[in-house]
Amino acid sequence: MKKISLLILIFFSLKTFSQDKKKQPEKVKTKMEVFTSKTGVISKYTDFNLDKLKTIYSNSETRIRKLSSGNIENYFYQIEKQGKYGSSTASIEYSDLLETIKALNKLASEVDIDLKSEPDYMENKFISEDGFQLGYYISKNKANWFIKLEKFGSDKTLFIKDLEKLKIALQLAKSKIEKLKSK
Repeated sequence: MKKISLLILIFFSLKTFSQDKKKQPEKVKTKMEVFTSKTGVISKYTDFNLDKLKTIYSNSETRIRKLSSGNIENYFYQIEKQGKYGSSTASIEYSDLLETIKALNKLASEVDIDLKSEPDYMENKFISEDGFQLGYYISKNKANWFIKLEKFGSDKTLFIKDLEKLKIALQLAKSKIEKLKSK
């Protein structure tokens, strides 16, 4: 009888301990991380600097990064913000850049309608597969445009001073990538 009681006690103890261990969700890799983590091939990074992106509090560096791994090439538009303790960088893969441009145009067409609804607070944004965010929030009857460079952490947000300049910057990035692809 003692053996059975002991076995039952051990069984329930093991079951309890196994339930305490919560599975941590695996961090989903970005397109840049997937591309750069390939092993067994030679990888080459080539940067092409673009004009700085003017924001309310600073100017952010921008560039096109061409990645070559074996016979495969991929292009990313990068926006880098210098912070107090380092920098944050968004790497927007070419197909995501095209979606971002479409989303920006859609958001720009909605902002006046949203302002007319006079919300206390409203946020309207696009989020890419890699977690790059672009949008606006409305507070005190004013629209404020922003870009969030990375999913996690603080000090990763850029506040856009001039929406037209952002549109131009994205179009220039698209054009530069297309020019590089055609070579």
